[in-house]
Amino acid sequence: MRLLNTTTLRLEEFEMGYDGSRRPEFAILSHRWAKDEVTYQDMLRGPRADTAGYRKLYSLCRFARGKGAKWIWCDTCCIDKTSSAELSEAINSMWSYYRNATACYAYLGDLPAAMYRAAKIWVRDANRDKGHMRLSAEATQTLAGSAWFTRGWTLQELLAPKYVLFLNRDWVPLGTKAEMAGEISEITGIPARYLRSPERISEASVAMRMSWVSRRVTTKYEDMAYCLLGIFDVNMPLLYGEGKKAFMRPQLEII
Repeated sequence: MRLLNTTTLRLEEFEMGYDGSRRPEFAILSHRWAKDEVTYQDMLRGPRADTAGYRKLYSLCRFARGKGAKWIWCDTCCIDKTSSAELSEAINSMWSYYRNATACYAYLGDLPAAMYRAAKIWVRDANRDKGHMRLSAEATQTLAGSAWFTRGWTLQELLAPKYVLFLNRDWVPLGTKAEMAGEISEITGIPARYLRSPERISEASVAMRMSWVSRRVTTKYEDMAYCLLGIFDVNMPLLYGEGKKAFMRPQLEII
């Protein structure tokens, strides 16, 4: 597993095997890819500061460092995507990466700066105890408008981690998955109990989990199948270019 040092911005590899070796604690990023994302090859060539991708990476490391994270995993630069073997291993391991992270930072780059934890968008929840707050209807609608909730890969990035912190476009926290479980349930159709307790996801029926995925899209057709692997706890080799056949193979594995 390759991790990024949040202070030096250098990549370092750690063993993931069963030989007793241990990787350090790490945080992890969940985000939508945009133009100019920093790749593994970019990191080998040395840091730059004149692209949106590098600005995002620097902001990520600064935020994670402020939260006490020395190491972070970012899917854009921590995988050598020119290696089909490494890409296959990473995608098959993705669920465990997010499950084992100490924190997942969900960066919603299209979430307005006005959406943040201390903003006046939290109201008392009449259906809960007096001290419980929830997002206002307007704020919930704004949150639902984020494209992050429409992507295939971000579904497992929402479900797998124990702790998810949502951030607006300025990297200011809005709230955690646990705090907003009710609102996220309304947006995604995922029962709040699975958001609060990721270990219970296996209790959800295959049909229910498929319904969560049906609301999502991916850029490549095959990724619509591959993003299912962790959610259904199955593994299989990746064959980009197989088209619609890609969706049959995970279904056979699930059966």
